[in-house]
Amino acid sequence: MLVTASPNSGCAMAKSEGKSGDWFADLDEELERKTVDIMKEVTEQSTQRAELNKTLVEDFWKIWIRFNKINVHLTIEPEHSMFAHFEEFPNVWKMKDDFDFSSLNHISLTDRTQDQGRVGDSVKVWYYAVDSKVHLRIVFEYCEGEHYYKYAGWKRIFSQFVLFDSPSDSVNMQKLHDVLVDIVKNWYESHLRRDREIILKHMKDKYPKGETFTQ
Repeated sequence: MLVTASPNSGCAMAKSEGKSGDWFADLDEELERKTVDIMKEVTEQSTQRAELNKTLVEDFWKIWIRFNKINVHLTIEPEHSMFAHFEEFPNVWKMKDDFDFSSLNHISLTDRTQDQGRVGDSVKVWYYAVDSKVHLRIVFEYCEGEHYYKYAGWKRIFSQFVLFDSPSDSVNMQKLHDVLVDIVKNWYESHLRRDREIILKHMKDKYPKGETFTQ
């Protein structure tokens, strides 16, 4: 049986294509706006994180230098060769312009002193997300001792005290630096007096307990 096309079928197709074209044009416009908005937001967050990390790395290096003067050996993450140029190590230096500070998710200073169980005592900074909101956290981490586990053998037990926690886009730098001053003074004094309990007691008295884990 021969079926002939309706004289109006061409108009119907044209109308259908027209509606389809309008639909995609609207979607395309919306996606373009979303692209611009999100790219702007990502760029702002990246710039903000870079500035914050650069400040923290510089702060941590100054702390490293101060402890080094009394022969207390700390390790810094990232390594100093990654973020700084040195004219005279370690005191004459400047930050590298080509280092991507925004890429850092962790920054830390870790004690390598062998006596009094200090190895692993550290100040650590990292970023984490809560409901898509990025937060900055700073902790003091220390080794409480060792424990023998039947199937895993000897493990070191680490605990943390939460020093600072804030959404990364609203960090109060004055409050953050006040915390660093408080911690460094007590940590430093504990080394001068060769008494680790000074820093541990200060942590327990002033800051909330964080996670405990084995390693």
